[in-house]
Amino acid sequence: MRVWAIFGVAVTTAMTAVGAQHSKALSKADPWPETVAAVDAHFETTWAQGETSVAPPAAPLTVLRRLSLALHGTVPSLEEIRQFEADPAPGRLQRWVARMLADPRFARYFAERWARALVGTERTPVVIFRRDRFVAWLRDELARNRPYDEIVRSIIASEGLWTARPAVNFVSRARVDGRVDGAALAGRTARVFLGQRIDCAQCHDHPYDDWTQAQFEGLAGFFAEARVDVSGVHDRVRSATVTARVPFGQAWATATATRRRRLAAWVTHPDNRRFARATANRVWGLMFGRPWRAPVDDLEDPGPDADVLDILGRGFVDGGYDLRRLIATVAATKAFGRSSRGPPVGETEPTWAVFPLARLRPEQVVGSLLQAASLRTIDRESPGWVRAVRWLRERDFVHEYGDLGGDELQVRPGTIAQALLRLNGRMFQELITAGPWSSTGRLAALAEDDLGCLEATYLTFLSRRPTPAERAHFLPPLAGTSGRIRGQRVEDIAWALANAPEFSWNH
Repeated sequence: MRVWAIFGVAVTTAMTAVGAQHSKALSKADPWPETVAAVDAHFETTWAQGETSVAPPAAPLTVLRRLSLALHGTVPSLEEIRQFEADPAPGRLQRWVARMLADPRFARYFAERWARALVGTERTPVVIFRRDRFVAWLRDELARNRPYDEIVRSIIASEGLWTARPAVNFVSRARVDGRVDGAALAGRTARVFLGQRIDCAQCHDHPYDDWTQAQFEGLAGFFAEARVDVSGVHDRVRSATVTARVPFGQAWATATATRRRRLAAWVTHPDNRRFARATANRVWGLMFGRPWRAPVDDLEDPGPDADVLDILGRGFVDGGYDLRRLIATVAATKAFGRSSRGPPVGETEPTWAVFPLARLRPEQVVGSLLQAASLRTIDRESPGWVRAVRWLRERDFVHEYGDLGGDELQVRPGTIAQALLRLNGRMFQELITAGPWSSTGRLAALAEDDLGCLEATYLTFLSRRPTPAERAHFLPPLAGTSGRIRGQRVEDIAWALANAPEFSWNH
């Protein structure tokens, strides 16, 4: 296959440049070895006690696909797959995790995921709330790898105008009828940063947990000084008559100038296990497609014995709240590298001895299809019109497919409408149609032989090569074809792969 051999030479050259570009990023995305070992030991003990059958390690390309979906929201491009396979040296997956975390696509993708939990998906009220500025600010903070505890303190306690100090949009979003809704902010703060649903205690003591109405009111009281006017978000000290009180960990609430700063310091205090556990659970959910404990924002109270979230959380705190290293640590665990082929596991209580199947979220479905329609990686180096078309198509598809909003980590069944959109949707048809610039058209024209064409098509859409049975099925229709007919045959294969369950599931 002369065409792919030539491409392989280009890949080798590109990988040298990539290695130099990401050498510094590796030090900031290197997993914590002690934490990885402790997580692996915890699972191995649990599996041994339960006599659980453990799945074998997954194929490297399968793990690459999981990483790409988790960190960039799309399957890897054929270009990236060729680069990955041209890098056989030990530690390859760790280097690729570092590369993906240093890629601007990571900050862009994770900023949107985190923003949905923090400020939802609505863009109103427009005058005092700028969701676009908040997401852009969060993207920039993730891109420079600012410690997560600092990001959270800015989100909770910042003052200023929502355009100049975008972090304040967390507070300005909660302005209702001329005042800041402290109850809404208290509920959201507890959900996102503590992993606790305390909203029920707003009206009465929680019926199933220890949260009381007085505790909820005390937490909401930390936002009682906040004001939103034409000059932005500000705190009016001593203007509030509502008492502010934390529900636990009184010693962490150090005296500061404003209530919100006290709350921010309390939430992110190193001894606050709930903060570290909530962060670890959300990262686990984004990496695996489902959190370690579901729902992601309704964790049980920390117990006396350390579990996986405690192990990850302690490494996170001791490591300076480095979000990238937390992600790299999760990616380095044996649980993340397990095959999804194994004994059946429960939908609600996965054992993590088998990688759990998870339906792709809408943005992952369309992101994967848009990337599969191109042999080259779609990133910030792509032409502006390519990125603009991708953004518009992604937005429209997610709206039509069904936006999951802020609760995107909940397990949801697929719908008939979604299946029909993939089968007959106009965008699917346009992207898969064989043409001079589409992946199907280029694969049909560039591959010298039928097997090379079929394998490249499988790699582009499913990130794997066809099985012997699949080769036996699809090679005969390709035999002896050329030109327009060959393009149509490749187009038909691509359509079948894009509509296969394997394409729309993480596994």
